[in-house]
Amino acid sequence: MTGMKYVFALLIMILAGAPSLVGATPGEVAIGDNLRQTPMQGLTGSSAIFSQYRGKPLIINVWASYCGPCLAEMGSLERLWQRYGDRINIIGISIDDYRDRAEKFLAKAGTSFPHYIDNRLTLENMLGANSIPLTVLVDAHGRVLEKVSGAKEWDSPEIIEAIGQAFDISLTIPAPGVEDETDGAGLSGN
Repeated sequence: MTGMKYVFALLIMILAGAPSLVGATPGEVAIGDNLRQTPMQGLTGSSAIFSQYRGKPLIINVWASYCGPCLAEMGSLERLWQRYGDRINIIGISIDDYRDRAEKFLAKAGTSFPHYIDNRLTLENMLGANSIPLTVLVDAHGRVLEKVSGAKEWDSPEIIEAIGQAFDISLTIPAPGVEDETDGAGLSGN
């Protein structure tokens, strides 16, 4: 099995419990295609476009304030960001219609990575978020590698290994009770 096939097979096996996406949304960017340069309205900071995140792999988490599983996985995404933010970018995209609801959700979630709001369905459709939470893995060049539906423990050793292999980067997994030497280092957000 070639290296890339192995990576995707491993990722699929680890994430096998994730419900599959039923069908494409209007304007959806397929796996293997590049994200379009769509403006993102800032929720926790400035507005941006996807190309601002090129150069490092990107994990995009699509969520909504009314989604319990979305809130449940935010802690693991934050821990992933704190540990590996020097090697990967993580952003959240709220599909809420109302900014105040999204802000209340983030106050509960306690995340420090950037979040954007998409109250016009543009990003939701482009990413294929017909169910949430949806997490999209994008390589350093803007190409969509994988779409994962459903809440996950993003900082579990198995998923960290699969992410590292999907992105072809080294993500060390600290032994239980041992702090990773990269904790808190280089958290620039880009």
